[in-house]
Amino acid sequence: MTGDYKIQSPEVAARFARLKGRPVVMDVRNLTKTFASNGLGHTTLDRISFRVFRREFLCVLGPSGCGKSTLIRIIAGLDSPTSGEVLLDGRKVDGPGPDRGMVFQSYTLFPWLTVKKNVMFGLRMAGQSGATAESEAREWINLVGLSKFENSYPHQLSGGMKQRVAIARALANRPRILLMDEPFGALDAQTRAQMQAYLLEIWKNVDVTILFITHDLDEAVYLSDRILVLGTNPSRIAEMIEDPVPRPRGRAQFVSPPFLAAYHRLNELIHPPSAEPQERTHIARMTMRGDDVE
Repeated sequence: MTGDYKIQSPEVAARFARLKGRPVVMDVRNLTKTFASNGLGHTTLDRISFRVFRREFLCVLGPSGCGKSTLIRIIAGLDSPTSGEVLLDGRKVDGPGPDRGMVFQSYTLFPWLTVKKNVMFGLRMAGQSGATAESEAREWINLVGLSKFENSYPHQLSGGMKQRVAIARALANRPRILLMDEPFGALDAQTRAQMQAYLLEIWKNVDVTILFITHDLDEAVYLSDRILVLGTNPSRIAEMIEDPVPRPRGRAQFVSPPFLAAYHRLNELIHPPSAEPQERTHIARMTMRGDDVE
């Protein structure tokens, strides 16, 4: 973190001391991305640098348009930076690879394949035999609680179930880091809460590091070890916050003092008070006089 925000119990401080004693899985160094537009350059990411430790759950948060998705696409190897580099286990990222699993917000399952064959796909592409890939796929499908649906097709599943299959497919290749780009953004509130709990349980039982993009402040505080907050125009790191909420996490903590303190700090960073007066919207009155609602 940047040092200007820290609300911790001794137990939480000890957790972060242990975290920072682990090996660095990913090292992002001076990452800059500039897009050309009408002959001019628009910088989306400006000299972004941070590290991610083994088994860490790092959330990236920022206002709309700050470059969160651009950042994760560069880390995934789906896009290239203008300058800077991403190192995974000390090796430079220069394209997609099985050491990074990716889960998108949209449902990216192959609609013509069953749940089992969707999860088997990456294993088969890696050269595993059909029998071995099927056996491993079943283990991951069981992990996400969908054994009864292994022969179902994506159109027969709910949104939350589809994302559980996507997580299983991403984890089946045993990546060093799981990249998640607002994976629960399209889900209703109840399903989203269930998926957050599922994800924490999976993370607890699988040797994987998670980088999770979100725009939801509650979600970031509930899931993360640390929260990387991006500014905008251009996007730079505003702050790295160590999440003060003790683990294991539960819904009751949403009203706890550490949770509320972290939430309010994030809100200050994402929605700073504006010095400029807000423009009033002029709307013609279309109700009867006296028919007021305020």
